[in-house]
Amino acid sequence: MLTRRQLLATAAAFGASLAFPAGFPRRSRVPWRERRDLYPHGVASGDPYSDSVLLWTRRPPAGASEARTLKLEVADDPDFRRVVATGEGKVSSDTDWTCRVLAAGLEPSRIYWYRFTDEQGWGSRIGRTITAPSERDERPVRFAFVSCQNVQQGACNAYRRMIWEDEQGAAGDQLGFVLHLGDFVYEVVWYPEDRPQGMYDRRLRDLVRYASGEKIGDLHVPTTVDDYRALYRAYLLDPDLQDARARWPFVCMWDNHEFSWKGWQSQQNFGGVRPAQRRKAAANQAWFEYQPARVVKAGDAALDRFDAPRLSDAPIREFDQHGLGLEPGNLAAIESLKIARAFRWGRHVELILTDNRSFRSEPLTDRPEAAPFRPKQFPYVVSEDVVEVLDAGRTYDGGRPPASIRFAGVDLPNPRRSAPPQSMLGAAQKAWFLGRLRASRATWKLWGNSVAMLDWRTDFHNLPPDLEPRWPTTGYALLGDEDWSGYRTERAEILDFVRRERISGLASIAGDRHSFLAGVVSAALPPKRFEPLAVEFVTGSVSAPGLVEAAQYGIPQDHPLRAVYLYQPSPGAPPQPAVNLSLMHGVRASLLLQRTGDLRRALAERTPEVAPHLSFADLGGHGYSVVRASAGELEVEFVCIPRPLERSDRPDGGPLAYRVVHRVKRWAAGDAPRLERTAVEGELPLVV
Repeated sequence: MLTRRQLLATAAAFGASLAFPAGFPRRSRVPWRERRDLYPHGVASGDPYSDSVLLWTRRPPAGASEARTLKLEVADDPDFRRVVATGEGKVSSDTDWTCRVLAAGLEPSRIYWYRFTDEQGWGSRIGRTITAPSERDERPVRFAFVSCQNVQQGACNAYRRMIWEDEQGAAGDQLGFVLHLGDFVYEVVWYPEDRPQGMYDRRLRDLVRYASGEKIGDLHVPTTVDDYRALYRAYLLDPDLQDARARWPFVCMWDNHEFSWKGWQSQQNFGGVRPAQRRKAAANQAWFEYQPARVVKAGDAALDRFDAPRLSDAPIREFDQHGLGLEPGNLAAIESLKIARAFRWGRHVELILTDNRSFRSEPLTDRPEAAPFRPKQFPYVVSEDVVEVLDAGRTYDGGRPPASIRFAGVDLPNPRRSAPPQSMLGAAQKAWFLGRLRASRATWKLWGNSVAMLDWRTDFHNLPPDLEPRWPTTGYALLGDEDWSGYRTERAEILDFVRRERISGLASIAGDRHSFLAGVVSAALPPKRFEPLAVEFVTGSVSAPGLVEAAQYGIPQDHPLRAVYLYQPSPGAPPQPAVNLSLMHGVRASLLLQRTGDLRRALAERTPEVAPHLSFADLGGHGYSVVRASAGELEVEFVCIPRPLERSDRPDGGPLAYRVVHRVKRWAAGDAPRLERTAVEGELPLVV
């Protein structure tokens, strides 16, 4: 048991005040009177341990009612007859009036209720949180994971469905926490007057106006910490998101949109790379202020505020062997907040979170030297063959990279022949991550992986001879190379470590792709060696548009390859996601489906070697996913809802599109994991 002095130091390290048990439980003595209007962004809890949890609220000035200190009460009953911990936290303009308090000395696997009260007795809403189980706890662990909530373009019906189902469930089946894998906010916004046509068939909400923002084309991006703060404030007015944060502790990792759409390290890319060190630090500060998380900030650890480093936006001239920019401001910006961390939930789950954006090499997607290798007539894809060569750089083929790459019948110079391989994690974070994997004794090592590892590829080289255009290489097409598909060398290095160290029970829990995916992870796919060493589950977006929606509105009706992406059963009928078939069974299956309308005949044309790794793929799904981890198996349920264009007024968040459950049994080191589908409810969209 830590002493009070040690707990104070722990709280300070996370930029928080401390709430600590004061003897035995007692009835509240605080004259709390609920005034949600004075706490417009609700309450939240985050990063639970078995004995503590971080609690959060925001109490801005409101007319003559200004607070400087908030009292926190934590109780083991919703009526606060048994208050078990109390504390105080300060609010000021330095932290945008947010308050973070570490509630310590709690019991494991317990539900607690908490509330904040200001000096006038005006109180926040009551929040509910749950501590983690102790490391010896043998019971199954159950939690949800989500990503990609674009509140300007859609609704958070997924959270309402999640809350409703959790309230109906038995106590042993309820969620212990929510893992948010990033894109909690979307920093790129459109003002409705600049885009009156909306986005696809979506209405653009007048969500936020940046006081100091920059306009690029018809979109607006934040430039200061006040801009980023305004974005979080706008998102947290959403009632479904706010209710979810008040019901469960969240464990959050960022992705790209918490900083910048095509950002990497402290750089932005809007038609070209430009330094943005000050914006990166501003984004980090706003994330720190609005997400209760046990993260490490720069500056004086004893302060409960974020001290942004003094920075200038200077170009990066020099990189290390892992693609990390050595410009001092770049390093200071990305190290101003370190959010990679790990958690233990009972005997069976260790959750390891990596920051996949702050230390990554510049993505191949946006490098000027990669532009000549873009298959211009093939929407959304790149060549797997080319990506493998460019990503590996000088290490390709055991250190024998080709001088040129054959593409569209022409030998083009290899622009990365002497360059080091790409890195997603950076050297220091990768060493930490591999060390955690090696040391973990949990049954399941769950990797909170903001971007996915599973390749989604198809066989454009198998197009019928009479169909134009012709695929420019002899290998497969990849849908994108901005996630782990484009950092193949490092992915292979991690999987080789898993094989060499005989690590079993590794499951990647991922977001970012706006798709539901389930499969086994191998460093390579046929015709190369296929050796599954881990499993991965990718969740659909809460509300952000996905590839199917982009194809529906972006690929012309007369495009010769439209049927690879969309199946049109009849003129005027809603298109269906043929790309699901293309990824799992090959392009000939999708093309034949469009010609005949006969799914059975189409599947007879499948190419088995396209996707031996995939068990499920729905590139148009929205919703959330639920994990159940026990001693013998890991189950993941995809809960898919219809496209969330508008907020549902139903208590269950609206209808269910489908739910599907996949299970993997615990496998021994040296064996290959095997996924099986165990339950289906509703109609799966061209998923066979």
